Amino acid sequence: MRLVTKTAELAELCRELAAKDFVAVDTEFMRETTYWPKLCLIQAAASGVEAVIDPLAGGFDLKPFLDLLADENVLKVFHAARQDLEIFQKLGGTLPHPVFDTQIAAMAAGYGDTVAYDALVQQVLKRRLDKSSRFTDWSRRPLSDSQLAYALADVTHLRDLYPRLRQSLEQRGRLSWLDEEHAALLDPEIYDTSPEKAWRRLKLRKTSADYVLALQVAAAWREQQAQMRDVPRGRIVKDEALYEIAEHRPKAAADFDRMRAVPRGFGNSRAAQELLRALERAFSDPNRPQYKYERPPPLPAGLGPTVELLKVLLRYEADANDVAPRLIASAGDIELIAASDEADVPALRGWRRTVFGERALALKHGKIALKLKDGKVAIEDL
Repeated sequence: MRLVTKTAELAELCRELAAKDFVAVDTEFMRETTYWPKLCLIQAAASGVEAVIDPLAGGFDLKPFLDLLADENVLKVFHAARQDLEIFQKLGGTLPHPVFDTQIAAMAAGYGDTVAYDALVQQVLKRRLDKSSRFTDWSRRPLSDSQLAYALADVTHLRDLYPRLRQSLEQRGRLSWLDEEHAALLDPEIYDTSPEKAWRRLKLRKTSADYVLALQVAAAWREQQAQMRDVPRGRIVKDEALYEIAEHRPKAAADFDRMRAVPRGFGNSRAAQELLRALERAFSDPNRPQYKYERPPPLPAGLGPTVELLKVLLRYEADANDVAPRLIASAGDIELIAASDEADVPALRGWRRTVFGERALALKHGKIALKLKDGKVAIEDL
């Protein structure tokens, strides 16, 4: 077991890893009681190299590893990468690149929607994962040998998984199918925790300018409080409280006491006073932005049956092509295709159009039909 606890050791490890074509990366972190994820372990493995890195070791500088993650010549392999990428983006100020997400690859290779890591390892590598340390408090020290071995196994399996998935996709001409998904995964916008953008995570219940402005202010205030105190957003106030605040727009401490979702006594807190001042500043600004809701055009009446038929066709084509339906088209895509042949959706572009889009349009225009044959869906040309 190679346990890295010193900067010099990490620099040597990273020199070895940088000489490889790809590096499998995994992390163990805690965030149940914090806003920011607390990185507890980093596991890295490449051909002939594997190690567990302890970022909680005193006086430890992660810069060599962060530099490796930014090295364009080394592919970084993750499974369900988003949370790992979020951690490294905060630590290094940039997203790791290039990347390969085996969960995305598995969808293109026919292993289902968002397949779990243990299920994928079992299906591809015929190995069963040891789950004995799943609920470890990774922030506690020292970690036992068995806990470290458990953590390392995750990334050594990932190292072995990647070539199999890549080869499968290359042989079937599907490697490029991942490009759009990986590009979306590396969009900096989804990792932006700027308080002023926090309201976008909430579903609007009303669209009037004043309601949206109050919700924007309240959401930004909560985000600032959560970041400053390093606690989950819900520990400040729940989403329901933000909706109430936006609805009633409190102007005094006593106004909070009449809100069901706001904790009793909240109005007397310093945080509540800050929120009241933020609301007052926003609404007293004559140049405040005016939110304008652009209602999407309504779908034509009577599309329900068409949408349902297209959903059946999607499932049929997904099964026939051994690819996860979610990777081909979303429910929203299906509705837009039902409404327009020129819908600006991924399902009508590139490989998705070949796999599904062309037949979806053919079904709409009566050029093909769906039927049951021996109890199974089949397609018939008309």
